[in-house]
Amino acid sequence: MARIVVISTGGTIASRWQGTGFAAEARGQEVMAIAAVPTGIEVEVVDLFSVNSPRLTTAHQLTLLRTVHEVLADPGVDGIVVTHGTDTLEETAFLLDLHHDDPRPVVLTGAQLPMEAQDGDGPGNLHDALVTAAGVRDLGVLVVFDGKVHAARGTVKTQTVAHDAFADQSASRVGDVGFGRVSVLRVPERPAALPLPELPDRAPRVDLVMHHTDGDPVLFEAALAAGAQGVVLVATGAGNATPAFVEAVATARERGVLVALTTRVPAGPVTEIYTQGGAVDLVAAGAVPTGTLRAGQARIAVLAALLAAPDAERRRQLLHAVLGAGSVAGAQPGN
Repeated sequence: MARIVVISTGGTIASRWQGTGFAAEARGQEVMAIAAVPTGIEVEVVDLFSVNSPRLTTAHQLTLLRTVHEVLADPGVDGIVVTHGTDTLEETAFLLDLHHDDPRPVVLTGAQLPMEAQDGDGPGNLHDALVTAAGVRDLGVLVVFDGKVHAARGTVKTQTVAHDAFADQSASRVGDVGFGRVSVLRVPERPAALPLPELPDRAPRVDLVMHHTDGDPVLFEAALAAGAQGVVLVATGAGNATPAFVEAVATARERGVLVALTTRVPAGPVTEIYTQGGAVDLVAAGAVPTGTLRAGQARIAVLAALLAAPDAERRRQLLHAVLGAGSVAGAQPGN
């Protein structure tokens, strides 16, 4: 028997009607009761918390991270499934993956329809997540939805309500689940795992700022004034903004604030092509390009670097290592 621990955190898969809308309410045993447990798998449930995932905090995520490590400290555990809300699942999955150094899988899943919905997707997703947790090794943290297996890194929510809710729009999926087994299509590349961070009294503030037509760095500067230790600039195209943002990034670096550069474009890498406020200048001013990671996961990378080191330069080095940041050879202009 494969021994799989299910950690329940809430989300739509644990949601019931509240009179005006749905909200996470059910505990882990109730969530497990909706799914058929595959033959040959023994399930243990950890009720961690039950919240809608937009309400998750860094404290919630770090508590889950520590719980995952505590569960895997038991050599008799074969894998973990985390039931989670879909809105911030991509952020939690990436945080877990950045600190995961174990051949046993951690699989996140959830639902787009509440637990009592007819023909809901939760039971099937949970079944497939259990199959995956019992059937793979050395793939890191995974996201399983709608019969598909995705690497945590790069996978984001791409559909607001459709069952096929997740994808990495810059890479292929890791595998498929069907007929009670997992077919692995590729092995994701992952950097060395970060050490488990301490639980801070107060999590470092990391803000997102998006560039757009007529955009200026007012909100970027407001984030600095609010005490942000990290800022993710969500730029246009391959990572482009304006000269005013270049000045703001340089000021942030002088203050020891960690700045990451991503793009609002759904697919493709951040690339140093353009000047006059483009990625060439932003990177020269101190922004760290995030490759194909998008805003939510870029923020998690910054957060992890902040939690891992006390000084600004070491944090930059860690962020580069986590991201594999840098120019993309052979990139072509595309703005």
